[in-house]
Amino acid sequence: MPSIGSKARRDRIVHLATTTGLASVEELSARFGVTASTIRRDLAKLTHDGRLARTYGGAMALSAHPEASLRQRIGEAFPAKRAIARWAAEQVRPGETLLLDAGSTVGALAHELRTVKDITVATTGLTALQALSDVDTIHVECLGGTLRPLSQGFVGPLTEAALERMTFDRVFLGTDGISAEHGICEADLRQTRLKELMAQRADRVYVLAHAAKLGRRPFHAWTPLREGWTLVTDDSADPRILEDLRARGIHTVLTEPEAATELP
Repeated sequence: MPSIGSKARRDRIVHLATTTGLASVEELSARFGVTASTIRRDLAKLTHDGRLARTYGGAMALSAHPEASLRQRIGEAFPAKRAIARWAAEQVRPGETLLLDAGSTVGALAHELRTVKDITVATTGLTALQALSDVDTIHVECLGGTLRPLSQGFVGPLTEAALERMTFDRVFLGTDGISAEHGICEADLRQTRLKELMAQRADRVYVLAHAAKLGRRPFHAWTPLREGWTLVTDDSADPRILEDLRARGIHTVLTEPEAATELP
């Protein structure tokens, strides 16, 4: 293909992702005859502009799947989610009481917690419940309510009422997107309201989100970020977005397969 300008290339990337679905960095690099680093910069720009959603190693069109189901998201960016989950599990101490959100990354954390003894875990997510239901050394509380089939999580007044009866050492939140300006993005206002209440009941608040979700604004329901919260992501995160988050008092942790680095 003859060389084209960056704007035209980005427009074609959006068209390709919209018409054919997932597009990998390698496929796009070969198609447009540019380096992989150039494609990554294109994808970062398109994600920042809200035109694409990043995946592990590629991109997908936002319009193709307004809200992906939990089943669809479980395999997305799995190495990054596993590294994030392992770091989060290492923070937990015996005797603590934890609150786990719904979602695939928090579900991965629940799996990592199976070997931790003498803790209490309350959760709104079916994935976490399934991961911990047969572990004798962990006390599990289900915060029931109205089940959202897409997210496999409970929401609504019954869930909120149950939260009022407990406090927690740590809460681990998932998200569909995160913005320094707006906060945590979800498809449903009930989800964002619940996350805000969950954070209010815990001493330490962690948001678990792989790098593709940073700067992403796929929906219009938000939970505001609060100073002192910790974002746990992976080392491919956009430095500009991380800097914006730190400027608002958010601690950031970057994970990789064998290590994690906490930034000031």
